[in-house]
Amino acid sequence: MKKRIVLLPGDGVGQEVVQSAREVLDAIAEQFDHEFSYQACDIGGAAVDCSGTPFPAETEDACHQADAILLGAVGGPKWDQNPSHLRPEKGLLQLRKSLGLFANLRPIKGFSQLLHASPLKEEVVGGSDLLIVRELTGGLYFGTPSEISKDRESVVDTLAYQRMEIERIVEKAFQSARLRRKHLTSVDKANVLESSKLWREVVEEKKAEYPDVTVEHQLVDSAAMKLITNPTQFDVIVTENMFGDILSDEASVLTGSLGMLPSASVRTDGVGLYEPVHGSAPDIAGKGVANPIAMILSTAMMLRHSFQMDEEACAVEEAVQEVLNFGYHTADLHIKGGEQVNTKEMTRHVVEGISSRNVSESIMSCYA
Repeated sequence: MKKRIVLLPGDGVGQEVVQSAREVLDAIAEQFDHEFSYQACDIGGAAVDCSGTPFPAETEDACHQADAILLGAVGGPKWDQNPSHLRPEKGLLQLRKSLGLFANLRPIKGFSQLLHASPLKEEVVGGSDLLIVRELTGGLYFGTPSEISKDRESVVDTLAYQRMEIERIVEKAFQSARLRRKHLTSVDKANVLESSKLWREVVEEKKAEYPDVTVEHQLVDSAAMKLITNPTQFDVIVTENMFGDILSDEASVLTGSLGMLPSASVRTDGVGLYEPVHGSAPDIAGKGVANPIAMILSTAMMLRHSFQMDEEACAVEEAVQEVLNFGYHTADLHIKGGEQVNTKEMTRHVVEGISSRNVSESIMSCYA
């Protein structure tokens, strides 16, 4: 059956890395006898320039018809002074909300060749392998009222959750933990916030359904500290929207490069939005030097989570590891004794790894 994929290149280097993802998918289709169809649409700053809105109705309609969506990046200084409803990031928030993509999955797993680039000592970060499950459609980012007074002397933001919203993200986290090392850390601020007290209550209720999963609660400030001092203690972290935004960005630098980290935003029926963690990097856009690996690994997450193509996802991940084993790297990375390549060359090496299927069975563990 043909899988319908909407491509949202967005802004900056998004255009280049989404092209890399398409080339990788074409290799997977040929190697495993699949058929993918693609539809490219605007979002973010590119959509503001073209249509006067960061999330055009045409893009929204296409995304609702898709089996999965690949997003490059949104944003850039060109639009920094726009009013809030015309900021590129607004398009991404609207997309998540419109499609009900309530769960953000961000795996943080180090590549041994790159641990030297981590701001932490290798003996601290080595062996880190965790998954952050972040609630994505509630909390401070969507609560109302959210406004500043006309005299600019007062301001209000609202942190609001329904019990159902908490239950479904906690359920997703328990399911993810069960597929990994069966350890779940729930992060909240229950010593201060009423929303966190309900959050903790729901986690306690749900854990009875997963007796094989060990559960611990941590306050967000303590969790932020332990991510730096002892990241290997974590398996799956689940938390609300703003805490997850902050902690996932903190965790993303542990392994040495934002250019290597994928993410997924999904709902219960498998439809998902897949995007690299890095931003639009307007300073290098169009130069052909962007690192496509995070986008390529996001594509692997799409194959696994939306299409249930686990073998195909593993083939992509193993090809990436093989490329790093050979020492190929883009300008943002440094592998001692390796060879620096550009975006197209890195993509070609990954595609060749997939096409030849000459990858070791045990090169790397597949992302959970």
